[in-house]
Amino acid sequence: MNKLKNSAVLCATTALFVCLAWGQEHKPLTNKDVVGMVKEGLNSSVIVKAIQANESDFDVSPPALTQLKADGVGQDVMEAMLDAQSHKKGVALATASGGAAPNAAPGPSDANAGKHLLKEGMDVPLKFASDLSSKTANEGDPVEMTLDSDIKVDDVVVIKHGARAVAIVTNAKKSGMMGRAGELNIQLQHLVAGDSRVRVRGTKGRQGDSKTGTAVALTVLFGPIGLIKHGKNVEVKAGTPLAAYVDQDIWLAPAN
Repeated sequence: MNKLKNSAVLCATTALFVCLAWGQEHKPLTNKDVVGMVKEGLNSSVIVKAIQANESDFDVSPPALTQLKADGVGQDVMEAMLDAQSHKKGVALATASGGAAPNAAPGPSDANAGKHLLKEGMDVPLKFASDLSSKTANEGDPVEMTLDSDIKVDDVVVIKHGARAVAIVTNAKKSGMMGRAGELNIQLQHLVAGDSRVRVRGTKGRQGDSKTGTAVALTVLFGPIGLIKHGKNVEVKAGTPLAAYVDQDIWLAPAN
C-alpha cells in the first residue's frame, strides 16, 4: 500500500515539475507546446492550469482548432486556449485605449453603457444536462450543464434559462473491492452568456477551499442520494441541480 501511495505521489510530482518546466522554457506557450504536453501524457486539468499560469500566443483559428483535435487535444484544453487568447486580446485593446482589462469590472463607462454588473458571489442555478457516473467517467471528460433559471440584474435578464455551462471531471474512480465506494469530482469552468464567458465556482465564499478551480466532490454533495445501492458508484442523473456562484464581477448586456 505504501509503495502505491509513494508511486502516486511521485507521478503527481513529476507531472507538476514537467508542467512548470514547460512553462519556463516555452514562454509564451504555443499550440505546439500544448500538443507536446498532450503527447507527454499530462492530464488535461494540469495542461489547463499551465495555460492559466503562463503567458501564451495561441493560434485559435478554425483550421488550427481542427488540427488540435486531430492531435488529440481535448475540448476543455481548447476552451482554455480560447479563453487565454480572448483575454490577451481584450487586455491589448484595453491598454491601447487606456481602459481596464476585461472582466475587471470597471465602474460605469461608455463601454459599459446599457450593461448590468453581475457581481461576484451571485447564485448560478445549474443542472446536469446528461447522466454522469463514476463507473464510466474519466479525468478530463467535459461535463455539460445548463442554467436552470434566468439570471437577472436590476430586474433585467442578463443570462437566459438554458444557457450552456461547462465543467470537467477531475477525479473519477469506480467502486471496487472490499465495498469501496466510487468517487466523482468535477471542476466548474464557465457559463456562456452571449459572447461572454462568466467564470463560476462551486462554493459561495472565496476563502480556503472555496477559491476558483476547487473541485466539487459530488459524493459529498449528494451523499447517499448520489450513490446507487448496488456497487456504490456515484450516479448523477440528468436534471440534477447543482448550486454554483459567479466567480468574478462582469458587465453583461441584457439577454436577447
